[in-house]
Amino acid sequence: MPGQPTADTSDTAGTGGGTAPCRVVVCRDCCCGSPRIPGVDHAAQTARLRSRVPVRISACLDVCDQANVMVVQPSAAGRAAGGRPLWLGLVNDADATEDIVAWVRAGGPGVAPRPDILGLYAFTPPRRRGDS
Repeated sequence: MPGQPTADTSDTAGTGGGTAPCRVVVCRDCCCGSPRIPGVDHAAQTARLRSRVPVRISACLDVCDQANVMVVQPSAAGRAAGGRPLWLGLVNDADATEDIVAWVRAGGPGVAPRPDILGLYAFTPPRRRGDS
């Protein structure tokens, strides 16, 4: 379903004893990951993320005006502690990618405090038809 970060094409890290890890969903469809965003090495960005944290590649998340879009999903422990997915847009530089990696490796939503710098990229996606 468009707008849902669920199209799984790769997982890169173990699940730590069967629990769901914190992971990054990376939109790589029509706008995100395309030449429409000049000056960004999308393949290198994705490879860097994959080398350090669990990654899921998604089809279009329907927020093309925020490309490149990533969603940091909490781990099972993070969800149990009240963590919710954090949508990040305009993630178009290596420093932002490294900030995301560091937060995910620290535990991500519900486990580790969100770095203030990620507030610059955070946004609330618009509600979609059928969302409750």
